[in-house]
Parts: sequence; structure tokens; C-alpha cells
Amino acid sequence: MRLTAAQAVVRALEDEGIAHAFGIPGTHNIELYDALAASEVVRPVLVTDEQSASFMADGHWRASGRMACVNVVPGAGLTHALSGIAEAYLDNVPMLVLACGIRLESDSAYQLHDVDQMAIAAPVVKEALRASRRDEVYRTVRRGCAIARAGAPGPVLVEVPADHYLAQESVEQKAVGGEQRDGPPLDRETILRSLETLEGAKRPLLYVGFGAAGASEVLVELAERLEAPVATTIQGKGVFPESHPLFLWPGFGDAAPPFTRRVAESSDATLAIGCRFSEVGTGSYGLRPPGALIHVDIDPAVPGRNFEAAVKVVGDAGAVMRALLAELRPRGADEELRGRIADGHAEVAGARGSEGESGVSPSNLFRTLQARFPAETVYATDSGNGTFLAMEWLRLEAPGRFLAPVDYSCMGYAVPASIGAALACPGVPVVSLPGDGAFLMTGLELLTAAREGAATAVFVLRDRELAQISQFQDIALSRRTSSELPDYDLSALSRAVGIDYRRLGSNADVEEAVDWSASTIEAGRPAMVEVAIDYSEKTYFTKGVVRTAFGRLPWADRLRFVGRALGRRVLGSLAGPDRS
Repeated sequence: MRLTAAQAVVRALEDEGIAHAFGIPGTHNIELYDALAASEVVRPVLVTDEQSASFMADGHWRASGRMACVNVVPGAGLTHALSGIAEAYLDNVPMLVLACGIRLESDSAYQLHDVDQMAIAAPVVKEALRASRRDEVYRTVRRGCAIARAGAPGPVLVEVPADHYLAQESVEQKAVGGEQRDGPPLDRETILRSLETLEGAKRPLLYVGFGAAGASEVLVELAERLEAPVATTIQGKGVFPESHPLFLWPGFGDAAPPFTRRVAESSDATLAIGCRFSEVGTGSYGLRPPGALIHVDIDPAVPGRNFEAAVKVVGDAGAVMRALLAELRPRGADEELRGRIADGHAEVAGARGSEGESGVSPSNLFRTLQARFPAETVYATDSGNGTFLAMEWLRLEAPGRFLAPVDYSCMGYAVPASIGAALACPGVPVVSLPGDGAFLMTGLELLTAAREGAATAVFVLRDRELAQISQFQDIALSRRTSSELPDYDLSALSRAVGIDYRRLGSNADVEEAVDWSASTIEAGRPAMVEVAIDYSEKTYFTKGVVRTAFGRLPWADRLRFVGRALGRRVLGSLAGPDRS
């Protein structure tokens, strides 16, 4: 079959089941966009900034499990998109980055956008591939998709030089094999050692990440067979149903409530599945796996990397859990354990009232969101307080419903990720929860949402500062620097981008505002709610991270920090209430 390289790329995307290509066309890839216009499968989505293109592709996969494409021009298009590509890399999100290259057949130097894209992308992609010849284009794109999905998933860059897009060539269309998607064969010895450790433990703890998302039902069966409390990572929220009586918390260390630490400390073995014990997920390494650690991950570099593991198991999470279930004996329900967990959750809920000092309390907002929106709703959060509030207040029943920038923790994620999720899952409600600082980075993508019919409800958590940083500054330094935002008019912005708007200023109006937002997106229109959020009650995560980080300092530095903070507080109280 004779196709132009542009047509070959589109055919490869179609054969890979890629439904959306996010990006901005330029002079180098107009032939590709012309070929996309003829496709009945792949939908090109014009964004306002390529950073958002990569966030949209990220949210698309996390919500649906279907990979999307980032389509960028050489140079500036790629560098703009790098933030979202790096987020996908650290959070193990598969993504095809289709980077147009400069003309290879020209001998002229200093071409437009001429930078070494392969070198720029190399640190934040699983692999960078170039289709050096026209007849390699189709196969290279297919190979890139296979690599992105294989093993521990992640983004892959495929560069197609601009001059390839013009000429017709014969294209051999066939699937690309050889990459394993389900992990290596299981090592029987490590399975037996895992079984021995689990059978010998009085009460194991399960700690689970998003790597187990494809085997949630098996995970529930394993937890019940072991009668083990289950903590998740932040990214793994929802992998284990959070209404289950064995669900503990997203975490179990110093950045979690006291009852979770008590339950974890009563365990004498840890089975960690599909997680890496990363800095953010562990609250700045503020937890220690109790007892002997069995660490399971599909990436051989992960088990035992941050905590010494008694047993390192390399394999797909579902395959490992099924192998364990085949031989584990059931323990029976531990009503005492389940009662402690239930009492702990009740204690946490009761200790955090629904009324704040001013504005809208997070507890009221999140409880009302879950009461009005259906269980399958997808929530997209942003770097900072929004993620940790949603992590602590939402109770989710399945994976793919909590989209958060975790290990790269990139601001500006929530709005474009929610658009990607809405396009990937038509008919499923999507709620976006950006802070007002993060909204300034990518909020203009609501233009894209309105044009593309991506009906997402955007709740801008408005406190006019970079809340997470200002809280850290208050606690550690008793002074805020460069963390207070200039004011801006969200109602005017909503009119400018053509979406419906409401302001939510008090707890009394939460139910009405949430109901309005749900009705608006049910009618197929995006909605924006400006929330005067009350951050006076700090999250368990924030308080725990501060304690952990402070505890790692040498005593001399601790005394210096405390002395400086106390001195500024005294001076501030003498000067008046404004400490900014």
C-alpha cells in the first residue's frame, strides 16, 4: 500500500486504537494535520498550550486506560510539553509523544526550531525513536506505542522528520511484536518465599499503588484472604474500594491519622504491590513498612530500592496476586481489626468539623460533591493542597477516578487532565479541583473544553495564595514570601472563554452550587465554580510532612529554625495582625 508518511502515521494511530491527538499544528506538520482531518478514528484536539496537551493525554489514560497522543512541532512544541511528559514519566503513564522533526534532506544549517529533540526528551521518556527513513514511519510509531505500554508504562517519543510527510512510499502494515505487556514470567522461588512470610505473619499489612489498578477484584480477594488492612499510595487511591472495612488510608505513616499508624504498627509483615515508596507517596519518607517487606513490582529496579525487602518479586501485580491466592489459606474475618479501622475513620470524621473559620470548609465541599455526583465521577486535582484535601476526604470505589500529579507534582495539571478525562469517558462526570495559582497556568484550556464539548465541572479553590507553600512558610518560617497571588476576576475570565460561572462563598451555599455545577455538565456544558476555600485546618499530610522533614534536621538546625520562627511570631504579634 502506498501512503504518504502523514497517512502512515494516522494509520498507525488508528491501528493502535488511539482516539485523540492533542497539540498545535505548525509549518512542519501541516501535512499530518491534513491527514488527521480525513480520519474517522483519531480526533485532533487543538490546545492553547502544548503543556496542556501532555496533561490531557495523561488524564485521558488515567481515567480510561486508553493511551493518547501528544502531537507537537519541533523545538518549542516539545519543550512546552515537557512538564506533562515528565509528569507521565515519573507517574508511569503511557503516552505517545509524536514530535515532528526538522528536514533531514536539507544541508542548510540553523533551520527553524532546530534543537536536538532526542537529547532534550531522553531523561523523561522510556525511549526516544526516530523514523530515519520514510518506509520506517508506520513501524516506528507502532513500536513506540508498544514500548509505552510494556512493563512499567511511560511516555515514548517518536520523531518523524518534516520532509518525510510529503512523499509517498510503500508501507508495510503489520503489528510490532516482541515487547512484553504483562511482565516477565514469575519466579516460583520468590512466590514460595512470599507465601512463607505471609503464612508466618500474625497480621500482614497490604500497601498498594496504581500498579495494581488492573487487578482490583483480585486485590480485594487477597486482602480478605489475608484479613489484612489495606493502605494505598496517593496515586493508588481507589485501587482498593474505600468503603471496604479493611481500607485503612492513602498512606499509614506520619502523614496519615494516628489510628492508621496504630493499625500499621500492629502488623508484623508488609506486602507492597505496584508501588515505589516515593517521596510524595510516603509523606517525605515518613513511614516504615512494618515487619518483613515483600515488595512486588513489574519494574525490576523498584523492589527493595528505598526500603530493604526480605523478598523481591518482579512481575505483573495481578499475576503475582493470583499466584499467592492459589495457595494462601483463608484466615477468617478479624472483627476486632475491622472495628478499630471503623472507629478510626469515625474519629477522623468527627474531629474535622464541617464549619470553618470563614468561607467554605473542605469537608463540606467534598462531602457534598460525593453526595450529588455519582460514584463513577472522575476527580482531577492539582499540585498542592487540592490533592491532599481530595485524597483525605473523597472515598472512591475504583481506580481511574482520582487523577493527581504526584511524583513530579506539576502545577497546572487539573484543568487539562480533566478535559482529557472527559473526552476519553463521554457520559462520565468529571470534576476538576485546581488551586487558584495552578489555574493561572492552564485555566485558558477551558476554551478547549467549551469548543470540544468536554463538560467538566471546575471548582477553583480560591484563597489568593499558593496555599501549600504559604502553609509551609507559616509553620517553618513564620513569614510568607512570594506566595501571595495577585487578584484576578474569574467571573470575567469565564465570560471570556464562554463557560457558565458561579461563586461559592459560604458553607450555606455549597449544596446549591454543587447541584448547579452537576446540572450544567449534565446538559453538556463546562461549569466553573469559584470557591472561597477555608484552609485554616491543615491536612494530615501537610502536618506530617513538616514533622518528618523537621525531624531529619540536625539538632543545631532544628534550634535555629525554631528560634527564628518564634522570634518572628513575637515581633509579628507586637507589630499587628498582618505578618505577610
